[in-house]
Amino acid sequence: MDQWELLVLSVAADGPLEGKFDISWHRNARFILDENHDKTHRMLRGIFEARGNFLVIVDDDNVLRSDYLSNALNIGAKYPWLGAWGGSCVPEFEVEPPAELRPHLVGLVIEKRTVAVWSKIPRGNWALPPGAGMVVRKALAFYYRNQVINDPLRNSLGPGNNPPRGGEDTDLALCAFQIGLGTGMFPELELTHLVPARKLNLKSLENLYECLGYAGALMEGIHDPEKRYESRHPIPGQIPPTRFKYFSMKVLMWAMRKSRAERRIALATERGRLRALHDLRRAGRLTGLKEILGPVGSL
Repeated sequence: MDQWELLVLSVAADGPLEGKFDISWHRNARFILDENHDKTHRMLRGIFEARGNFLVIVDDDNVLRSDYLSNALNIGAKYPWLGAWGGSCVPEFEVEPPAELRPHLVGLVIEKRTVAVWSKIPRGNWALPPGAGMVVRKALAFYYRNQVINDPLRNSLGPGNNPPRGGEDTDLALCAFQIGLGTGMFPELELTHLVPARKLNLKSLENLYECLGYAGALMEGIHDPEKRYESRHPIPGQIPPTRFKYFSMKVLMWAMRKSRAERRIALATERGRLRALHDLRRAGRLTGLKEILGPVGSL
């Protein structure tokens, strides 16, 4: 235990955790109470408080395999060019998932790795680790913190927002490429993802996929500077192209007799993407989008 520390971060709304949980078994364990609700802010606080050269992000529904930390250290020594890495997330469901939702459970970060992959190319990167169990070098963590701390768009991300605004974990991992490092996924890193019954319904998955759609578009706008959304001025009275895509998706999926779950999840993903594009435009990251998007509220 002298090789690692345990930082348990909670938000003020939950109240102090002292007395609720016993972490006295670890002499390098601390409770940290943060006033900000956003998950990004708690990550920034954890990065500031941590003393080690590697940080492991563990959510409250994750159970690390007993060799997780030792394997994480070995990978860090073997692959010094990696900035962030992760591994398998094996689900443990509180109740059996409904059949119509099973094709969409991948959004819950459920994946069993069988081979190791790593990459220093950000685009189309299959080696990008999820936030659950992500291992991060301290140098990358502080680079990310310095980039995000004064950026209102990036430091208020987190799935707990309403509407959901995800992408904080991906933002951290993608920063590795900006400082010449890569990312990786390794089967020897394995955790159990505890999935409660409250997450196994269509409404919950809609919120999740709206969050994922938001994260995908936001991260592309922030981390892919070569991609530009060109200004296009529609003919007066014409439905803007991006909004037209949303409505045409509705019609097309009905015509193709897609399942209720598939229709609602696809539209939720698109709503998240449109919200991200609006937020990027308001933050001055993209220009010429007002004419393209129109009001998201109308969706």
